[in-house]
Amino acid sequence: MKLQPAPNSIFGLLLRSPWWYALVVALLLGAALAALMPERLRGVGVLTSLPFVVIAAIAFKRQRGRPNAAQIEAARAALQTMPWPEFAALLEQAFVRDGNRVERLSDDAADFEVERAGRRMVVSARRWKSARTGLEPLRTLQALREQRGTPDALCIALGELSEPAAAYAAKQRIEVWRAGELAQGLRGLLP
Repeated sequence: MKLQPAPNSIFGLLLRSPWWYALVVALLLGAALAALMPERLRGVGVLTSLPFVVIAAIAFKRQRGRPNAAQIEAARAALQTMPWPEFAALLEQAFVRDGNRVERLSDDAADFEVERAGRRMVVSARRWKSARTGLEPLRTLQALREQRGTPDALCIALGELSEPAAAYAAKQRIEVWRAGELAQGLRGLLP
C-alpha cells in the first residue's frame, strides 16, 4: 500500500517543494515548541517536528539527481532543434538503458511500446515539438492503449497541454513528460 498525503495538505505541499523547506519547518517547529513548552515536556515538543524531518528526507530522495532549471532549459533547447529520427533513437536508447524492452510501433497513435518487468506502456512522442497539445492525440493514444490492453500510457510534449487535454490525461491516468521529465529521462544522452 502506497501512502500519499492529500495534495493540498502541508505534507503534500512540502513534498512538492525543495526538500530543505520541510527541514526548515522542522527546525523552527522544534525550536519553538522546545522554548514554549514546560521543562518536562520539551522532548515531546521537539519530537513533534519528526514528521517534517521524514518529509524532508522523502523529498530529498525524490529530488536528488533531478535536473535544475538551467539543465531543463538546455535540454528543451536541444530537443526543439532535433529531428524526429534522432529524437526517437535517443528515447529508445534511454528506455533500454533504464532496463526496458522497446518495440517501435508503426501506428499513428503511438510510437513505442515499452515493457519492464512484464508491465507494458504505449508511448506517443512524435508531436514533442508542438507548442500546444490538444485532446485528440490523447484520445487516440487512449484508444490504442485500450485496444492493446496496455495498462500504462505516456505522452511526450515539450509544449503546454490544453486545459481539456490536461484534464483528460489526469482522468485516464496518462503520464505526460514535459521538459523536466525529458531532461531527467534523457540524462547523460543529450548533446
